[in-house]
Order: sequence, then C-alpha cells, then structure tokens
Amino acid sequence: MYLEETILRDDKMAFDRPDNNQISKSIGEENVRVVVDGSIAEVIIDRPERKNAVSLAMWRTIARMFNDLGETAGVRVIIMRGAGGNFCVGADISEFSKTRDTVPQVRDYDKAVDDCCDAIAEAPKPVIAAIEGYCIGGGCGLAMACDFRICTPDATFFIPVARLGIVYGIREIQNLLALVGLSQAKRILYTAERFGADRAHQIGLVDDVSSDPLEAAKQLAGIMAANAPLTIAGTKSILTDLSMGLGKLSEAHALKLVEEASQSADHREARAAFLEKRQPVFKGR
Repeated sequence: MYLEETILRDDKMAFDRPDNNQISKSIGEENVRVVVDGSIAEVIIDRPERKNAVSLAMWRTIARMFNDLGETAGVRVIIMRGAGGNFCVGADISEFSKTRDTVPQVRDYDKAVDDCCDAIAEAPKPVIAAIEGYCIGGGCGLAMACDFRICTPDATFFIPVARLGIVYGIREIQNLLALVGLSQAKRILYTAERFGADRAHQIGLVDDVSSDPLEAAKQLAGIMAANAPLTIAGTKSILTDLSMGLGKLSEAHALKLVEEASQSADHREARAAFLEKRQPVFKGR
C-alpha cells in the first residue's frame, strides 16, 4: 500500500505555496513517515520494534516517497533517519521465505531495492543520512545512496551478506566502491565484520561523526537549502553518473543540465545579488 494520491496531491499543493516556510506536514504509511518543515523534509523509517528492518512493501514506499519529494518544489533538502535509536538493520529477513524464495521473487525483490536506492541517489535534492545505532546490510545500502552520512560515535556498521549466502546488489556495491575504494569494499563484503564510527569515518563510509547527527544534518541542510536548486540538481546528477562509471554518464544530458542552469532565473538572480552585494533568493526556476 502506498501513500494515498489525494493526500500527496493536497500536500504537494501546500508545499508549493509561497509561504511554505511556515508549513509543517507529516504523512506516512507502511512504517515510513515523511515530515516536511519548511524547505527540509525528513524521511523516517519507523519500525523501532524491529530495529527498522525494511519489508518489501517498505522498500517500495521509500522509493515512492523520494520520487514525490523530488518533485515537490518547496523541498530543498531531504534528511533520512530511523526511529527509536537505530538507523536500519537492513532487509526483513523473516519475510524472505515468502518474498525472496524463488528466482522470480528474487528478481522482483532486488528490483524493488534497486529502485529504492535509485530514487534516493537520483533525487534532485541533497539527501543526508542521520545515523544512530545499527546501520546494517540493506540499511547501509540506504545510507550509501544518500549524498552525505553523519553518524553517532556509537554507530555500528556491517554488511553480513557473506554470512547469509547472498550477493549484495549491484547498486549497493557500486555505491560502496565509490565511497571506500576497492580494497576496503572487498574487506567489508568478504569478512562481514562489524566496525564502528571511527573506522567508518576513516575509510570514507561516513562524512562526519556527531553526538546529535540529526541536528548536524539540519545545519548542513540549512546551508544547502539557501543555494541554487538547479545548480545542486544538475551537479548531483553529473556526480552520481560519474561515480557509476563513464558508461552511466550521458555527456549530452550533462551538457543539457549545464545549459538549463545557465539560462535560469536563479542564475540571473545570483548575478544581480552579486552586483547588489546581497544574499540571493533562489526559486528553483
């Protein structure tokens, strides 16, 4: 079950109003919530009794939420986090006998995971993962699909696929490789060993360690939310494609993004603000 179309339609209209900085909205279902406060949205995995294990329905819901937020004009930055002191322990293995048993089911399940990670990675807004507690397996995959990761000092990471007899998804391996490099990616996947925040920061899996990652994420989000949305969207698209290898990058698409930004009202506003020695006010147009 997904978010009701009428709720999404009503909320999108609210987000798009000029006074959206005064709006705080909360919608959700299938153990996933979205809270929008001004220009910052939070996607919250809300299944604390299972340490935020993700069911098949939840993978699909998260993907749809990110797709919707990507199209919501008032939202400039998205923060992803878990409820109840943990980020996410990954896929809900208890349902695998029903959802990931046969080859067709495996293909269907893995497509849902890939679609979810793609929706996060390809969202035209910056996405920050605020990580507490466990960030395991598919939970790591969700975090790695984000643009930035900030974790608590006691956060725990590991990807236990070598203990489960499964192969980590292509999207997840690509993201892991881009973040930590070949040798560290092999070690993480081959050993299935647990490691903490210090090592995660050292190898580049996380960007910062903070006692309050949500607050740190909001501070970073505030900085980015004031900048030109089309610049960020275009830059993110190019960087994401490059990180997946040259075969993913379309030069024509990259040039189109550059050209669109150069002709935007936001670019003209930035030039005017520079000459007038004031802060620009960007509209995403």
